[in-house]
Amino acid sequence: MAHVDLHPHQITALEKMKNGCILNGDVGTGKSITAIAYYLFKACRGEIRRNGFGDFKPMEKPMDLYIITTARKRDDLDWEKECAPFGLSTTFELSHSGAQVYVDSWNNIEKYKDVENAFFIFDEQRVVGWGAWSKAFVKIAKNNEWILLSATPGDVWMDYVPVFIANGFYKNKTDFTDRHVIYRRFSKFPQIERYIDTGVLNKYVRSITVNMPYPRHTKRHIKYVPVRHDDVKYQKAWKDRWHVYEDRPIKDVGELFLVARKIVNSDTSRLKAISKLLEEHPRLIVFYNFNYELEDLRTLGKLHGIKTAEWNGHNHETVPATKRWLYLVQYTAGAEGWNCITTDAMAFYSLNYSYKINHQAKGRIDRLNTKYVDLYYYILKSNTPIDSAILKSINEKKNFNEKNWIKGL
Repeated sequence: MAHVDLHPHQITALEKMKNGCILNGDVGTGKSITAIAYYLFKACRGEIRRNGFGDFKPMEKPMDLYIITTARKRDDLDWEKECAPFGLSTTFELSHSGAQVYVDSWNNIEKYKDVENAFFIFDEQRVVGWGAWSKAFVKIAKNNEWILLSATPGDVWMDYVPVFIANGFYKNKTDFTDRHVIYRRFSKFPQIERYIDTGVLNKYVRSITVNMPYPRHTKRHIKYVPVRHDDVKYQKAWKDRWHVYEDRPIKDVGELFLVARKIVNSDTSRLKAISKLLEEHPRLIVFYNFNYELEDLRTLGKLHGIKTAEWNGHNHETVPATKRWLYLVQYTAGAEGWNCITTDAMAFYSLNYSYKINHQAKGRIDRLNTKYVDLYYYILKSNTPIDSAILKSINEKKNFNEKNWIKGL
């Protein structure tokens, strides 16, 4: 018999949810289960046994369920596993009241823009800006019931435009910009100077956002691990603007940062730091940015004789199931859409510019069902100005901007 147990914070959120809302919960707080519960209990008005009470009841308003998520969560069948306790399945004959489940990635969202009279769960917020995904999202929202899940809501008001339009607050993007955006004069391209009448925007956000706070049983321990760098090479690149790897002048600011970061991030002291951490934590997740870092990190598996797996743009391997392992994850490819409850430790081999990516990465091991209470996050940091500046931005919950920082020097 289908049966599910909901935590108090999930039940509270469920009572507040409505069509077109944003379920805003931190990474690992159980947004997926809450979203499915809303679909079954409130949108379709069906029942199963929950928290030890009740019984099966057919849906009064059966609708097929479409879940748009990350490619990784689709391929790993994460959503199918979450749907199973509710008696919901991608197989029509096995699903509650014959309501079939479809799971696909954001890359394929346009395939579903003509679907009508169904229910959509949009997982891992991707409807920012005004590209093809956002336009498909708006069309789907007009002909179906839907909710959106997010761990990190929009950074600027423009991020909310697709959701505002889908909720009927504005006719289109032009309607929004005419009412709320002041563009910078004499700019070569449209550049927003400021927003106006933001009181209305705050009101709209409050009306559609359902927050799901949760008092975690875990405690995060952030530890900074000092590492060295070759200061002679660093100064030659930074002060002399010289490409120490290709023996030529550095072309521009972008290349300056790439060269400086390679000098900092490829120092052998970083590998030694990870080796030491593996002695204390035999199962360790390591986040990295660049391919040259991955090449260095790959040597550790052989050195320590432990199982090593990777998740990046080329390799999509799962977390090993052995007693000792090293899991190498590229920030952009693997900061979201998966979780691991078999370790209590994570290391950041180099720093990433995005606060959102850093936040989501930490959440991979901080889950409702982890057996660990104390979680350890090791941040490798040199004493260079660039590492200090990146870390300062992230700690202030901001993204690091190369051009803005170098202008301020």
